[in-house]
Amino acid sequence: MAGLNVRSILVTGANRGIGLELVKQLLGNSNPPAWVFGTCRDPAGAQELQNLAAHHRNLVIVALDVTHPPSIEAAAARVEAHLKGSGLHLLINNAGIVKKNTLESETPEDMALVYATNTTGPLLVSQAFLPLLKEAARGSPQGGLSCSKAAIVNMSSDCGSIQNVFSWHVGQVISYRCSKAALNMLTKCQALGYGGDGILSVAVHPGWVQTDMGNRASVKAPLPVDVSVRGMLHVLSTLSEKDNGAFVNWEGKVLPW
Repeated sequence: MAGLNVRSILVTGANRGIGLELVKQLLGNSNPPAWVFGTCRDPAGAQELQNLAAHHRNLVIVALDVTHPPSIEAAAARVEAHLKGSGLHLLINNAGIVKKNTLESETPEDMALVYATNTTGPLLVSQAFLPLLKEAARGSPQGGLSCSKAAIVNMSSDCGSIQNVFSWHVGQVISYRCSKAALNMLTKCQALGYGGDGILSVAVHPGWVQTDMGNRASVKAPLPVDVSVRGMLHVLSTLSEKDNGAFVNWEGKVLPW
């Protein structure tokens, strides 16, 4: 992660899985960010995150429910108060859920909940933190676009690729697939809308990772979470304006929509 020189990073869904590992590796870097904001719905119940905060003064735990607009607005205000005019350099929209439904068992309620979390949530969070991202971009001496300047990273999935339809034989997860396909379109729209403000937008597939979400009852995911996160952080350090609006995996490979 040597090339990722970021002063401030916010990670949603930081209490477990990929989000928690992102926070751990960012804090453990030889040149860690001045501020790492780890958000989750219930900070009091996020024991591992609390343990990290006890040893790292640059980690700030923030309550944020991506499906609740007042919670998002309150989180943005709290982060702004910490940053004191320096802006937010990197927003990682990682929070997400999956419902293990099939075409026959999918319900309107689950479709709405998963879409609200996985697609509308990143939209609303990005809107709320956009002024801070713009502030970071304006204050950066760097030209072009990069994650070290100002960026939105949406944690997507190859399950949302219409061409690949990754891992259909393992689980249909209809609402999850649809929400990630929509998130990919949101990423493309953000790239078009925010690129002129100096903000890079990308969608990243972390791989099939060994987390509570990634593992299935009958099949264990093949990719350790620390390996996935290490790979993603390296990829983020290499992105530039040519990657604005791209859909890439944890190894940097461009994926089909």
